[in-house]
Amino acid sequence: MFSAPVIYTLAADTPLLEPHNLIVDRSLPREQADAQVIAARRYDTFWNTGDEALASAALAPNFVDKTLPTGRPQGVAGPLAASKPIRLAIADIRCEIEQMIVAGDRVVAHLRFRGHFTGRFEQIQGQGQTINFIATDIYCVADGRVAENWHIEDNLTLQQELGLILR
Repeated sequence: MFSAPVIYTLAADTPLLEPHNLIVDRSLPREQADAQVIAARRYDTFWNTGDEALASAALAPNFVDKTLPTGRPQGVAGPLAASKPIRLAIADIRCEIEQMIVAGDRVVAHLRFRGHFTGRFEQIQGQGQTINFIATDIYCVADGRVAENWHIEDNLTLQQELGLILR
């Protein structure tokens, strides 16, 4: 593990999320590991804030979603489109990086999302239900930006919390 982390910001002065637990392969050159961590933290902070400038800074122009959900556009437009309905349904949604693992050209981020369902999602109006679900992403980072992403979300828990399916 490296010494005390530095909080990097963008022009908008948005502080980047800090992982609760950061594990870095010590054989990686420090500059490479730092660049990978910053790219991942920028992207994860986008999910925390909805700030599209963070996604644009984090994702490579030719970004590929390797687990693209049906109906989502490929490329940088995909995460931007995916964030909007979630933020409308769960306006106070927040993301935490529970752990981050850096090895080779990969970063694994284990995320936790929390908030309250007060908006509308599909045909359901929220009643303030607590939302608390996890996601895990594997990022391939090239030239300091996320070039590829494999992700899995705990959609069963999320859909149950939204009231889309019964528990």
